[in-house]
Amino acid sequence: MRLFIISFLVSFSLYAQQPARFTAADRAENVKATAPVVERMFKEFAERQHLPGLVYGVVLDGKLLYSGGLGQANLEKQYPANSKSLFRIASMSKSITAVAILQLRDEGKLSLDEPASKYLPEMKKLTYLTSDAPVITIRNLLTHSAGFPEDNPWGDRQLADTDKELMRLIGEGVSFSNVPGIEYEYSNLGFALLGQIVQVVSGMDFQNYTTEHIFKPLGMSNTVWEYEKVPQEKLALGYAWIDNAWVNVPLLHHGSYGAMGGLITSIEDFTAYVSMHLSAWPPRSDKEEGVLKRSSLREMHQPWRFSRLAPSFRYPNGRQCAIVSAYAYGLSWSKDCEGRVSVGHSGGLPGFGSNWTILPEYGLGVMAFDNRTYGGTSGLNVGVLDTILALSGLQPRQLAASKILQQRTRELAKVLPDWKDAERLGLFAENFFLDNRIQDLQARSKELFEKTGKIINIREIEPENQLRGTFIMEGEKMNLQVFFTLTPEKDPLIQQVRVRGVEK
Repeated sequence: MRLFIISFLVSFSLYAQQPARFTAADRAENVKATAPVVERMFKEFAERQHLPGLVYGVVLDGKLLYSGGLGQANLEKQYPANSKSLFRIASMSKSITAVAILQLRDEGKLSLDEPASKYLPEMKKLTYLTSDAPVITIRNLLTHSAGFPEDNPWGDRQLADTDKELMRLIGEGVSFSNVPGIEYEYSNLGFALLGQIVQVVSGMDFQNYTTEHIFKPLGMSNTVWEYEKVPQEKLALGYAWIDNAWVNVPLLHHGSYGAMGGLITSIEDFTAYVSMHLSAWPPRSDKEEGVLKRSSLREMHQPWRFSRLAPSFRYPNGRQCAIVSAYAYGLSWSKDCEGRVSVGHSGGLPGFGSNWTILPEYGLGVMAFDNRTYGGTSGLNVGVLDTILALSGLQPRQLAASKILQQRTRELAKVLPDWKDAERLGLFAENFFLDNRIQDLQARSKELFEKTGKIINIREIEPENQLRGTFIMEGEKMNLQVFFTLTPEKDPLIQQVRVRGVEK
């Protein structure tokens, strides 16, 4: 079905001009200026939730712009929580495991659509719910669609299980809540199995593999899986609030379930990881320099498995805005009613809570770690990002316009307003004048340009993608917003145009 044909509509209020694009320095300074407000948000949250310690950081365009620490990482020793404190970040660890899997995939050592049992023979013995159930693939494990039941309370307590204990569990058989491939259901067991696949395929211990292939190349020199490797003065201990008092929750050692939630890191270290993910956007032709290809990072950020629709979702400021969510590869994905995409993950274990969330198009991210059982900063971080955007006026990073888009902009601007010889210029696609009679175009255009007055300037095109965009024609009385989209032909032609009056 054809969506729209050309239309010339006069509107003096509905389509205001977009704010001017900031320079890199402007972007940074405007976001830095939000620090006092963000600090207050975290401080009030920590007080409401009785958090022993809380650390946070805001990242923009690959740099930690500001960070903060509240309370103590260790109540007994009174060690303050700060950006160097090392917190267990629980299920935020899952995307690390996903990165490892994709590294091995990119090296040709595995395929996401292969049966997981190819690498873990114990899984061949699994009895599925129905005889027509497909076998579990690596992609099923990455996207929580293997058919395993949601297992957060149980999974949290398996962190230190050995590889032998995990494989014995699988070999003895497990219970399924669904057949693979049809439902999203959060599974810590699934990510523990991915950790085993990393070991089998790489021939390395999971700790060693991730350290050598992810943490060291990124400069995350203080990030570890085993808490005994952390100096006492840097290690955040976990607590629960019971009977109006803090109770220490003993840390579990790294084991087979570490791949689902055992990582220990700091705000300073994790900044490098957040920056790596932000660096994948927008797609471009720069040299690849990260530990994972940019295209694979963007693949990680896609909504592979629908999880929920929240039609009545409200931002912390009370603004209602429906939001749809899905699971990516070791990451959560959401898109709100304003088209804003966020990617990240929360974490929760006995003694700890965490969250990191990025807005890929904006180059902006926030992370927060605390040391109370399921402290939970997910909603807070959503509010922090929303507040930063509102206060700073930050806009999505500008996509560079393609040469053909710039060329067609100049050519289209010359045709307007009289459309003289337009049918013979070879500028428009074969559908265009079948959909729009030339006499109608001329009549509508004449009426609109008379209200606009003399055109005094034509701005550069704002690309929506490489074959579609909008530019402004500045007039004496009002401005015109011109949208056009090109065909998929080798020499792309204009297939659709919309022109509207906008405020000066």
